[in-house]
Amino acid sequence: MQILLVEDDAVLVDGLCRVLQAQGMQVELAHDGLRADQLLHAGNFAVAVLDIGLPGIDGFEVVRRLRARGSAMPVLLLTARDAVEDRVKGLELGADDYLVKPFATPELVARIRALARRNQPAPAALAAGKLTLDLAARRARVGERVLELSVREWAVLEYLLQHTGRVVSKQQIVDAIQPWGDDLTLNAVEVYVSRLRAKLEDAGVAIRTIRGFGYLFETAA
Repeated sequence: MQILLVEDDAVLVDGLCRVLQAQGMQVELAHDGLRADQLLHAGNFAVAVLDIGLPGIDGFEVVRRLRARGSAMPVLLLTARDAVEDRVKGLELGADDYLVKPFATPELVARIRALARRNQPAPAALAAGKLTLDLAARRARVGERVLELSVREWAVLEYLLQHTGRVVSKQQIVDAIQPWGDDLTLNAVEVYVSRLRAKLEDAGVAIRTIRGFGYLFETAA
């Protein structure tokens, strides 16, 4: 996932780059609005993360120009301004979301991923082994057998299946299925994974624990 990060605070940029890159994102940087406008005109990014208070032209103008070109690229605004008028202005100009500084980096990562998913055509179904997830009907089957899943079990299974063959951490699962925090804990993820293993016993798939890293969903040998 390639992200455009537009921010003129060097310390914040350094920290955000490390966080986003650790999440597997490629980060292109711009430190002023004019450079951001050039990069957005020339390239295609999964998400653009824009500070509002930029040198040259501000984030509002960058968004206005982007939408005037007909681009539907997702835009997340970062701002130290907490006035309702500024939030409304950004959204009316075409921004998709915003975060008010200071913010928690896990929330930023979760919002970026949510915007990127929203901009991608959703598959009709996911499948591995004998397991099939009908995403439109929200129904899971093992062969002809319908799986009875809770909302959280479904969300964990869908995330694991989307990342088949890749190790994902418990925190990544939490961030993905409940971006804004609340009551989902790492221990709860363990419980849901344990329940899923029992329900998927004859599905031809496995959820392996990779000690110290997380889980690996794969087709069983």
